[in-house]
Amino acid sequence: METMISQLKHEFELPLSNPVLVFSLILFIILLSPILLKRLNIPGIIVLILSGVLIGPYGLNILEKNSAVDLFSTIGLLYIMFIAGLELDMNEFKANRNKSVLFGFFTFIIPLAIGLPVCYYLLGYNLNSSLLTASMFATHTLVTYPMVSKLGISKNQAVAVTVGGTILTDTAVLIILAVIMGSEEGGLTTDFWIRLAISLGIFLIIMFLVIPKIAQWFFHKLENEKHSHYIFVLFIVFLAAFLAEIAGVEPIIGAFMAGLALNRLIPHSSALMNRIEFIGNSLFIPFFLISVGMLVDIGVITDGPMALIIAGTLSVVALVGKWCAALLTQVTFRYSAAQRQLIFGLSSAHAAATLAVILVGYRAGVLDKNILNGTVILILITCIIASFATQKAGRKIAMSAEEPSSNSSVPGSRGTIFSDEHILLPIANTRNMEKALEFATLIKDKKSAYPLTILTVVPNDREAEKNMGKAREELERFSREATASEIRTDVIATIDYNASNGIARTARETLANIILLGWPGKKGFIEKLIGEKMEHLMTYTDKTIFIGDFRTPLVKHQRILVTAPPFSELEQGFGTWVSKICRLSEELNIPVRYYCTADTREAIQKYTEAHKINSGHQFELLESWDDFFILSGELKPNDLFILISARKGSVSHLPLMDNLPAKLEKYFARNSKIIVYP
Repeated sequence: METMISQLKHEFELPLSNPVLVFSLILFIILLSPILLKRLNIPGIIVLILSGVLIGPYGLNILEKNSAVDLFSTIGLLYIMFIAGLELDMNEFKANRNKSVLFGFFTFIIPLAIGLPVCYYLLGYNLNSSLLTASMFATHTLVTYPMVSKLGISKNQAVAVTVGGTILTDTAVLIILAVIMGSEEGGLTTDFWIRLAISLGIFLIIMFLVIPKIAQWFFHKLENEKHSHYIFVLFIVFLAAFLAEIAGVEPIIGAFMAGLALNRLIPHSSALMNRIEFIGNSLFIPFFLISVGMLVDIGVITDGPMALIIAGTLSVVALVGKWCAALLTQVTFRYSAAQRQLIFGLSSAHAAATLAVILVGYRAGVLDKNILNGTVILILITCIIASFATQKAGRKIAMSAEEPSSNSSVPGSRGTIFSDEHILLPIANTRNMEKALEFATLIKDKKSAYPLTILTVVPNDREAEKNMGKAREELERFSREATASEIRTDVIATIDYNASNGIARTARETLANIILLGWPGKKGFIEKLIGEKMEHLMTYTDKTIFIGDFRTPLVKHQRILVTAPPFSELEQGFGTWVSKICRLSEELNIPVRYYCTADTREAIQKYTEAHKINSGHQFELLESWDDFFILSGELKPNDLFILISARKGSVSHLPLMDNLPAKLEKYFARNSKIIVYP
């Protein structure tokens, strides 16, 4: 008994050394802290940082800052930067790259301009120390980005501009750090600049030319090895971080570049993206936030007035500099007050990059202990203020983004951004339906209360009951794949004498408003597509029908080309197909080019403006419907072609449309294509 008690005492000696016990404590904090303080309306980020302060070496000394904590902390920081690059809306970023550059300039030069005279004249440090400390004010870490992601506003223009500016300003600061260190060591020579330029150039070539091709090949060759996809992505993140370090910049730059390199290959609604975010937000990122708190030394307060003066001065200068940059950005681009506050919240948190700069300067003897301790206090203060600012602004923007969709009066839309959208996916040939299922998960409205319904219709014969069991087992496999993307699914196997009749009946019973069909086989193509079965489905349902032929994986497409007939904007389902094409464009981060009349172009522009959609639209006037066959010469193998058709008797129907499916197969055989019947 005494031996057991002695062993227990040894295990619980502070700081804890048992790795199992340490990990259990961290998991307990990650689990319990947000739950306990949620009712106090305190952001979970602050709770985790304060928990780190409490259990850290400067608090109760329960945990020490050892190599294991450093490892998980590094993974969490790289994860934050990687997810920021991965979730960046490239269409939005390209459309606003000049704004990102300007914001990066503001958030770099303003804190630097304020901080340099304060450190040099007020605090009395030399030029190199003042410049290095002032450059620290310009850095920021996207500590509060997970809050933005959870609120679903990561594609807001203010977020895209801030994230784009982050990489610019942090890179500039890290270059200043390299220059100052080179100056201190007497190594600021021509060779230094040439070596830095060449290494960065090689790094960028690897990241944006080599890595995407390898990733595309890997995802295609191992399409069914889903667990391997996540391991591969994790490998790329750490490889990029290591290559960035070799190139002479911080690993966080490499992680961000990895996110940008894989951006187009990992759609936001995919199962892989869900796994990346789930593991990061559940484990690695909270671990990083706790480790940030473990750096805070509350004992600095007792070190005398100079330590407090420096800590207070650094904190005020850092916050004022970032707030002025956010204000100037708001005034320049005419953003709302909520967007200004969101920019300030995202860019005002100082953590890893700040600490990296200061620690390097402290170890090199450029900075003293007062600056180091003051920086640690600055990290705590800025993270707390940034968390409250981001949460408040993010909620305002998220609430305002939900308001306009249902009541917008756009020609032909009739309120067709659905909160009650219901997609029906009939499956006839399970071998060819994985891409159709992927398409369904990408275009589905995540706010819809209805699940994605997967249907198979079994012929009503003597083998019906046996076939029903087989069909349901097969559908359950597809249901599990959709569930991995956090898409709710419902599996239905029904018996009917006629497949189209079973689809039409189920669509009415489930209140489905969109039906996704797979492309029929070449044998009997015309009969299958526009023959009796298809005519029955068209006649007895008023649902929007998508018929898809996906020759290549969706992520490999480079453009979406859409052809719409005259007066298509007057059809009731106009808003449905426009919104789905826009969503697909956002998920795949590829531009859309419309071939349509001037009236249709105006209606699409009004619709996208009313719903605040920016997906890089381009327009080409198509005055004659016969001209659309000319597009076959313009299409590239990786273009996705979408043809907006019409039902007989509708306002946009043309006699020529009756023969379009066969012509589509003839002229666009090598391309992935979709026919839409509004």
